[in-house]
Amino acid sequence: MKGSYLLLIEVKEGKNIKIGKIGEIYFPEGYYIYVGSAMNNIEKRIARHIKKNKKMRWHIDYLIEKTDLIEIFYKECRVREECSIAEKFLINGFFSIKKFGASDCKCRSHLFYTKNKDEFYKLAEEIGMKRM
Repeated sequence: MKGSYLLLIEVKEGKNIKIGKIGEIYFPEGYYIYVGSAMNNIEKRIARHIKKNKKMRWHIDYLIEKTDLIEIFYKECRVREECSIAEKFLINGFFSIKKFGASDCKCRSHLFYTKNKDEFYKLAEEIGMKRM
């Protein structure tokens, strides 16, 4: 299946985390939403994100290693939608982590922060995402 996905990550206590070449970033306590896509096999990509022992490849790998991945949402689609989905989070007032997960596009970010995960659930539903 091809599509886009959202990872809901919880940071229970604020901490500094080294994120690949970006360097160290302070992540306050709260919820983080990562927007991604997989245009070949979304199931395999999500399984990789869940896996504990893996080669660190993407920004999100460094964050997931030090935090809790609590929910996954997905949307089947034939074209890459991650950038337009990321834009919806910005438009709806979510705080973004500059350049996180967006090194191969012109987006400000693909990682967003909120203290209230209900805002995330509402937007995920509006854009047609389903719980995995």
